[in-house]
Amino acid sequence: MTLQGYPSTLIELQAAVIPFLVTGSGVTLDGLTITSNNPYAVEFIQFAGTDHKLSNNVIFGPPQAGPSTDWVVNRGFLTQSNVVDLIVQNNIFYFLRQPAYLNPNSTGHIIYNVVYNTRGFVIDRAIFVLSGNSWGSPENAVDIALLVGTITGPPYDPLTDLAANNSDASISDQR
Repeated sequence: MTLQGYPSTLIELQAAVIPFLVTGSGVTLDGLTITSNNPYAVEFIQFAGTDHKLSNNVIFGPPQAGPSTDWVVNRGFLTQSNVVDLIVQNNIFYFLRQPAYLNPNSTGHIIYNVVYNTRGFVIDRAIFVLSGNSWGSPENAVDIALLVGTITGPPYDPLTDLAANNSDASISDQR
């Protein structure tokens, strides 16, 4: 199933709810523009299941004051544990605490996205190939955060290759 956006259509969250819970298998969200009227401590999209795709979307929150460490934890998307083969490509994420939080045992590819003014992709014991991503202005606090317990070795190591394959990403390696 594909949920296809139309040009100039805006989906605006106006309450602290998760607007898209994607379950099952083979769902694509394509061409959507998603934001909120206030920063809510929820993700715009939560994935469960297999073989989903998030492509060609613009996902952003409202600007928040002060340093990003004090921002409401709003996220572009989150994976539940055990999401398999999620593809995230050609999206733009900004004005969010995090573009994504990737929970344990989730797998997939994050490719050719633009991310700025966030605290970066957070990888918590998930296995995602990141490639071709770029970082706009204002800069992210970090571009990619590898949390304690995340695997060593491919696809994250060597870190120099991960950074080089993602527009010289800044990486916080907490493993």
